[in-house]
Amino acid sequence: MKKWIPNLITMLNLLSGCIAVVYAFKDELILAGIFVALGILFDFFDGLAARLLNVSGELGKQLDSLADMVTSGVVPGIVMCQLLADATGHSSNFFTVDADLGWSSATSLFKEITFLGFLITAASAYRLAKFNIDTRQTDSFIGVPTPANAILIISLGIIAQITHNDLIFSILSNPYILIGITLLSCYLLNAELPLFALKFKSFGWKTNEIRWIFIVLCVVMIITLKIYAVPCIIVLYVLMSVFNNVMNKSKVT
Repeated sequence: MKKWIPNLITMLNLLSGCIAVVYAFKDELILAGIFVALGILFDFFDGLAARLLNVSGELGKQLDSLADMVTSGVVPGIVMCQLLADATGHSSNFFTVDADLGWSSATSLFKEITFLGFLITAASAYRLAKFNIDTRQTDSFIGVPTPANAILIISLGIIAQITHNDLIFSILSNPYILIGITLLSCYLLNAELPLFALKFKSFGWKTNEIRWIFIVLCVVMIITLKIYAVPCIIVLYVLMSVFNNVMNKSKVT
């Protein structure tokens, strides 16, 4: 029975993602973000459970990617669609309530440009499929992981809804900037860019300098910037990885 424990945890990831999809469609992005965060937490613990119980297998690997596709692929795509809908002056909700007909599709209010947000979903699917056959990504990542990308996109959606800063709101309400973020997100998901992973083989400083520095900076940013820290942390993660790659190459040469 123990081999089913990691799979059951993965299914909780999938369930969390499905609930997040519902809230994202309703434009309740804070609740969607909470369930995505919960799903990502389950995504972490299913792998941990598989290693501790020594029950890793092909089924769990495939199931994990399918669950991630919903939680970290479909949901951020919907969120970006919502952002683009707001930015282009259309209803940010995929559905409207009609007094006589109940829930009905609001396709007439949803212009084609908003569907560009689903490029993130497509790029996430490609990354997850590629990850399953890439033997290089055991101790590090190549390209931004889908959970990190999902956190970035959903945090931008939440910030756009709650911010009182006019500059930040104007940036996140600009369709050209949002399309740029979408395209950059798609690229970074599948770029041949090595990124360090927060996997500790030991807790010493010597082999984990970049991980400890990153964690400390994350804590400082969360304390000082609150919700605004989330996208900054993802950007910091990419920049520190690029810097780490440059330093490693310089040591080799």
